[in-house]
Amino acid sequence: MTEPMILKVRAAASAKAVQHALTDAAELRAWFAEHAEVDLPGRYEFWGRYTPEGDAPHQRLLHADDRTLRFEWTLDGVATTTELTLTDEGPESTLVTLAQSHFDFNEALTGASIRGVLQTFWSLALANLVDHVEGRPITPRTDFTSRDLAATVTIAAPASEIYASILDSAKVSEWFGYPVGIEPHVGGRFQMGGLDAEGPAAIIVDLVPDERISIDWGPVGVGTWELEGSAGQTKLTLVQSGFAGEPPYPAWTGIVAGVASLRRFHELPGAGIWVA
Repeated sequence: MTEPMILKVRAAASAKAVQHALTDAAELRAWFAEHAEVDLPGRYEFWGRYTPEGDAPHQRLLHADDRTLRFEWTLDGVATTTELTLTDEGPESTLVTLAQSHFDFNEALTGASIRGVLQTFWSLALANLVDHVEGRPITPRTDFTSRDLAATVTIAAPASEIYASILDSAKVSEWFGYPVGIEPHVGGRFQMGGLDAEGPAAIIVDLVPDERISIDWGPVGVGTWELEGSAGQTKLTLVQSGFAGEPPYPAWTGIVAGVASLRRFHELPGAGIWVA
């Protein structure tokens, strides 16, 4: 078995508050899953449309205390293991570390298994956990029962600033946390890893300054970002369309998780949550 996937975030909240958000069923339903039932130390279950293979709960609790939560989660017939660990960094600062077994990046690229969504699923979930315990609105969750991939968020910044931060390579690389190379014109490349990276690039197919950006990602379809600014705030609507076959849930969920970072980039400058 490969090494577990590790993700780390920092929340401006006490470990007690984070632990409550992770282990209280009503809290889980607010930021994580459509349905959740918790009865520690015996039961920890979540399911519904915001959960991969969420037709029924597929979890078995392995361990829970005030700093660690570990459960088995069966996905595509394989019993994976998820562990969340809380570390105090101060009275109102907590490091949350997630370790997830059985993630294979090739499955994310090929869609060979629903387990391919695990990295982006947990990236969005952790971003929403942090926003929830900090008293901020969460970013829309992926509906794994729907072929309609769309989400809308409101960002407290003018549309012109949002537009610039989606097209400027340095700004995108900063808020997304990964190098991105962009040629900001119709026909220009949008390249994960930078313009010198190997592999096919996405192509910008439509630009309307301060209003709309469309990017053709090939087999996973065309992503359109529509901006509607008013009174210093911007309603940002994302739509992924034109994909072939099954909806590209891993890619879509990664894009939406990135929007959570974009929102913090404008509303809380310098207060990123991701820890290397």
